[in-house]
Amino acid sequence: MSDMLDTFWAAIAEQLQELRTAKNADDVLRILANGHGPDRGFFAGSGGDETVSDALHTAGWEQVWAESSIYYTMRAPDGSMITYIESDIHRGDRHGNTPVHTRQPAH
Repeated sequence: MSDMLDTFWAAIAEQLQELRTAKNADDVLRILANGHGPDRGFFAGSGGDETVSDALHTAGWEQVWAESSIYYTMRAPDGSMITYIESDIHRGDRHGNTPVHTRQPAH
């Protein structure tokens, strides 16, 4: 079991190392593709010592919006963006795409 965990965390460390040099959204989505398609990725290492946000900050990215540490949007040096939602990574600024439940006025 320890060997499996070691292999898992080694793969996560490799992804984080690659993210530290990601220059655009395409780089991030390629690094974290995991079979999710061209506009989505997934980071299995949440809960570890380092975050996607930390790695991207090292690469020169800036956070442009955040609701929490698990829901935020970042902009790359080239201007492209990704939105991180609970370990899922989406191309672009997706923070406005969450459903808003509003109460209808009583008649």
